[in-house]
Amino acid sequence: MGGPATRRRSSALRAYGCAAAGLFLLVGCTADGSAKGGAAATTDAAARTPAASPGASTPGAGPADSTANPLVPPLDESKQPKTVAEARALLGRIVITEAAFGPEVVRSTPFESDPRRWPVLDEDCVWQTAGLPDDVLATSTRSFHIPAGNGRGRLRLNATVTVHHDRRESAWETARAMEEVLRCPGQKLREGEELKNLWGGSFYLGEQANGWTEDAFSETGEYVSAQDGGPHRYTWSQAQFGPVTVAIAAKGAAGFTQEDMNGLAAQATSRMLLQAKQELGKEAR
Repeated sequence: MGGPATRRRSSALRAYGCAAAGLFLLVGCTADGSAKGGAAATTDAAARTPAASPGASTPGAGPADSTANPLVPPLDESKQPKTVAEARALLGRIVITEAAFGPEVVRSTPFESDPRRWPVLDEDCVWQTAGLPDDVLATSTRSFHIPAGNGRGRLRLNATVTVHHDRRESAWETARAMEEVLRCPGQKLREGEELKNLWGGSFYLGEQANGWTEDAFSETGEYVSAQDGGPHRYTWSQAQFGPVTVAIAAKGAAGFTQEDMNGLAAQATSRMLLQAKQELGKEAR
């Protein structure tokens, strides 16, 4: 039995999860199957967050200092990391382990991405890796899966946390993600692994079903792999609080429904976002 603080944390997490699931249902109803996210052409643990694009359209201003929404506290800008070391320490307090998904999920090999590398979608819609751009202080992607068995294939999951200098830079990341979907509805992750028929949607806090994050981005499509077969469902869910973005990518498999994948993604995204808010939000007075 936990104390009052533990119970408050659990209640908040359930609320975030319900809101995130609502957004998935909203986006999923207009898409066929699954969504995109989290793999680069040369690494198993790739995030789907690109380097800066000079042609990207300017993102909307978004919430100036959050709102009165109890699920989105005001950002305490004094807590934003200023150095790479501070950003990596913050990232370590936000990124999740397999326990955040549930008992079926285990770690994949390799488990963590190279912290010095960053995925970039090139002009031919092929994912490559490059050094970190100037607007990224720290990023990490961890890879997990549900092993095949009981009539189901192997479901792959990636969890990504990226720390920028400020909210404007993290907003640009979401804007570029939307631009990528429009530019490349079909993408090559690596040799023998592709995403097809991608569709994405982005909602600021207060728009549609988004009552839990400053800016929500979700993507659905199909995942095809020489190893895993397909087409299978694909889902990418990304959320933002201040300078931090968190994201979950789910590559489907036989025996898993869209609801299964949405539930896993919503639960893990919610936990990372809650931890970001606890680290960077202003304390209630």
